[in-house]
Amino acid sequence: MTILDGKIASASVRDSLKNSVEKILQSGGRKPHLAAILVGNDGGSETYVASKVKNCSEIGFESSLIRFHDSIEEAVLLDEIKQLNNDPSVDGILVQLPLPKHLNADRVIEAINPDKDVDGFHPINVGKLVQGLDTFISATPYGIMLMMEYYKIATKGKHALIIGRSNIVGRPMSILLSGNTAYGNCTVTLCNSHTTNLKDLCLQADIIVAALGKPGFLTADKVKPGAVIIDVGITRVADETAAKGFRIKGDVDYNEVSKVASAITPVPGGVGLMTIAGLLKNTLKAYQLHH
Repeated sequence: MTILDGKIASASVRDSLKNSVEKILQSGGRKPHLAAILVGNDGGSETYVASKVKNCSEIGFESSLIRFHDSIEEAVLLDEIKQLNNDPSVDGILVQLPLPKHLNADRVIEAINPDKDVDGFHPINVGKLVQGLDTFISATPYGIMLMMEYYKIATKGKHALIIGRSNIVGRPMSILLSGNTAYGNCTVTLCNSHTTNLKDLCLQADIIVAALGKPGFLTADKVKPGAVIIDVGITRVADETAAKGFRIKGDVDYNEVSKVASAITPVPGGVGLMTIAGLLKNTLKAYQLHH
């Protein structure tokens, strides 16, 4: 059984990006610049954004973190995005989700210049992805594809099952795995909460991507022996025995499923690190578009 270690795979991506930045600077260019907007003080978002900023620094990117109180008016947030769109020194823009309920996330995302949309959420970039055109790919699905490439996971002709149909993971993942690419060409089944024969479908799948946000949902009795398991779930579960009072759990019962699977991602230390790798790759791409 192979552990699909996000630390190792993401380190390979970061090394490549670091080399690219060195070449840019040697040729007289400036550092690629990522601007992140954080609204409120959600614990998970704080941790994730801090990791993004840290990774930017480590590979030689410039980063800006713009904070707003969770009571910010939408017009103020949209004006900030407009300024970043018009700033030639900013290559990539991301707005950390989720946003407070009084803010319309769709309007906020659509306000970002598609050429700076390094999270890959803008409708124009999603449309290009559907059509198989070159574009920014949503960071988590992109990171998963980078991980599959690093570990040389065979996908051609395989049956891939995706549990969860979100616009952030499930739907773009189904497009990527079904695409005519080196790590695509799967037959894809996209499941949701109304899928009645989910266990039967799971037992047919060669690759399972679990992205529904239910800790421990995918158990060993739902997994075909030798299947590849990608766990996208990351949920804080209360645990008084843990130093922080909680533990991070994935959507997969790792201890049991790892005995059945041929390869599996851990949580933490798997897909989350690759998501950041995908974001950084997109930021370099945005820089290259502008130069």
